[in-house]
Amino acid sequence: MPLDIRFTDQDWQRIERDWSAWWAHDLDRPLVVIQEKVEDPNRPLPYAPGYVTTLPFDMPAEEVVDRYQAHLEATRWYGDAMPRWWLNFGPGIAAGFLGGRVHPVEDTVWFYPSGSTEISEQRFRYDPENPWWRRVCEITRCAAERWQGQVSVGHTDLGGNLDILASLITTENLLTGLIDEPEAVCRAAAEITRLWLRYYDELYELIQTAGTGTTPWAPIWSPGRTYMLQSDFCYMISPAMFERFVLPDLAACCDALDHAFYHLDGKGQIVHLDYLLSIERLRGIQWIPGDGAPPPDEWLPLLKRIVDGGKLCQVFVTAQGALTIARELGGKGFLFAISDEMNEEEARALIRLLCENK
Repeated sequence: MPLDIRFTDQDWQRIERDWSAWWAHDLDRPLVVIQEKVEDPNRPLPYAPGYVTTLPFDMPAEEVVDRYQAHLEATRWYGDAMPRWWLNFGPGIAAGFLGGRVHPVEDTVWFYPSGSTEISEQRFRYDPENPWWRRVCEITRCAAERWQGQVSVGHTDLGGNLDILASLITTENLLTGLIDEPEAVCRAAAEITRLWLRYYDELYELIQTAGTGTTPWAPIWSPGRTYMLQSDFCYMISPAMFERFVLPDLAACCDALDHAFYHLDGKGQIVHLDYLLSIERLRGIQWIPGDGAPPPDEWLPLLKRIVDGGKLCQVFVTAQGALTIARELGGKGFLFAISDEMNEEEARALIRLLCENK
């Protein structure tokens, strides 16, 4: 089924030019990502849930892609946005690839141990026949082949190494293991990281056939290899433990990527920021204040600390929030993903204002 989309080859050339300049810190303005869904009341869109796991596991990959294609065709991309789609099998689906129990529900996916939860007994291996891995590869391949040259097909959310390990042995066991069996934790985490890189590489081989760069779940894009790295588990540990158990994984992943980003999620992770800024090949940091916290534009000292540390910065903000950040800190080095609903005229007006405050 051909894709009917309002995005030309010239648009893709502009995307590659401006995003490449941004990664190189050569773009003298912020990147601004705005999307609009334009639905035809005479053509209801098919059911396409945020989590692909909500659909039947045995639904043919072609039918899955058909459903999301209809939504892509109803979307308009303004500013530095582009047609992109990532396969959402839940945050940390690599736990499923490694034998963990996967429990999808309507609006999320839960992961549970399926065997021993003793850290010393954990041994991880690549299983090409794992059903979750095969399903992710099948749909990724189908989307990349269908949308060649038109849509950037994203990597599924593999997760962070300690997040994955916590899913396989429980969070409580991992927390006690950091103290009681630190060497076993380091060994298990390193095994997961090696497999994480293999999963990334094999998905990259499928995705690159589309010829439209790479993208993760977050609204970032690269002509090469990018990913939004994370460690939600580190919210519960000290900077010293972060240095020992998380930093080596992040550094290894950054070394394997052209444009690595980090998902700084909530004020409890701010204590680790200095270590993140020290990773030379970490290109940027996404700041997510967390539920109930003030929006990103009320964290100006933190945002300044990130960009002054030589990193790019991505935030989800309202139009007014983006204008506040651009006015107070300048727009260069920022990526504003605008949360307000707006049409093309409103989007173009906002982009002009943001570029004036560059």
